[in-house]
Amino acid sequence: MSGDKATLDFYDGEAPVYAPWSAPDGPFAWLEKFLSLAPETGRLLDYGCGGGWAAKRMLESGYEVEAFDGSAGLAKEASALTGLNVTVQQFDDFNEQNRYDGIWASFCLLHAPRADMPGNLARIYDALKPGGVFYLGLKSGSGEKSDNLGRFYSYFEPELITDLLTQAGFTTPQIRLREGEGYDGLPEKLMHVFTAR
Repeated sequence: MSGDKATLDFYDGEAPVYAPWSAPDGPFAWLEKFLSLAPETGRLLDYGCGGGWAAKRMLESGYEVEAFDGSAGLAKEASALTGLNVTVQQFDDFNEQNRYDGIWASFCLLHAPRADMPGNLARIYDALKPGGVFYLGLKSGSGEKSDNLGRFYSYFEPELITDLLTQAGFTTPQIRLREGEGYDGLPEKLMHVFTAR
């Protein structure tokens, strides 16, 4: 996630409660689609992994899995859940080349400023192997603001994120929109984006 102190403080303090809340009760359709698009074997990255539920499912599917999060509290929860050595780092510290067959970035990059998205996407593109699949979860909207829990959010219109992904070199994104409810109990518009290098 971003280095925003209030956001990191929230997740560090709330990690033991937030991590189980964020995990779906059963199979998560968007993760299952991501796994269906990835090669049958290979190395996947849970980018901004939160409590690690997605990394756990990737491991169960037989993949080599790596994971990181900006929150030390969430990284600890993810490590306990998965047995992985989940690292703590910020998005702008991420620097890999041609390493992953797929990258799953589920509702984490929305904690970085909108202006940082081109650089974040460029680093993700570089980290993927040719043909590697990329999933991006975002909240649909415009502008930036903090929610009533103090977490910083950036919002993206589908047209803008399509342009940014294309400029970074990704193939034509597929975007699905749906209604959801956040940790704060408020309704939100969610974007599920699939693309590939």
